[in-house]
Amino acid sequence: MRSRIGPLVVCGTDTDVGKTVVSAWLVQGLKANYWKPVQSGLEGGGDRGRVQQLLDLPADRVVPEAYAFQQPVSPHWAAELDGLPLEPERLRLPPSSEPLIVETAGGLMVPLTRGWLQIDQLQHWGCPIVLVARSGLGTLNHTLLSLEALKHRDLDVLGLILNGPPHADNPNTLEQFGSVPVIAHLPPLSPLNAQQLEQQWIQQNLSSVFAQLLADRRE
Repeated sequence: MRSRIGPLVVCGTDTDVGKTVVSAWLVQGLKANYWKPVQSGLEGGGDRGRVQQLLDLPADRVVPEAYAFQQPVSPHWAAELDGLPLEPERLRLPPSSEPLIVETAGGLMVPLTRGWLQIDQLQHWGCPIVLVARSGLGTLNHTLLSLEALKHRDLDVLGLILNGPPHADNPNTLEQFGSVPVIAHLPPLSPLNAQQLEQQWIQQNLSSVFAQLLADRRE
């Protein structure tokens, strides 16, 4: 399984949609390394620190950010506030002998610079994308618009992971109108820890799910 997985990019339909915990879930389940290329806001060690702490990851499983800005605002503005212009050339995917989970910042249309959107960077990478969306009210519009933008750029969407309380209809509706599978659903976990994440991974048989998704892509 590990040798078959190239970089997977985790994107979100919005800010605070759960990308970091889903990224941690994928890092744990796929035995992958973690990289957040652009971090805005360094409180608590940023998302890299949160993933490391949640999973108790050794340092060699985490790739340092290309840019780590002080303020928790859009990357283009955070870069300007820090006086450190972001250069997209520095966002090249790092070499990795292990699977790599890449967590993006904010939503698809977030500016990384005044002339370069996050979705431009996704197109440059050309990697399969896992889109994280809220499970409940409001997700249909945000998620379908995000999928439409990804489709417009011919980007490869592996599927959706829904985060939040279960919803009776949204998963089927998103699959119907978005034409992508709902890979998994991460419910609220209390406590949120590595053991609970592992239980969910096993319960949803996600190792087999990802193996099948990747096999289908190779056919």
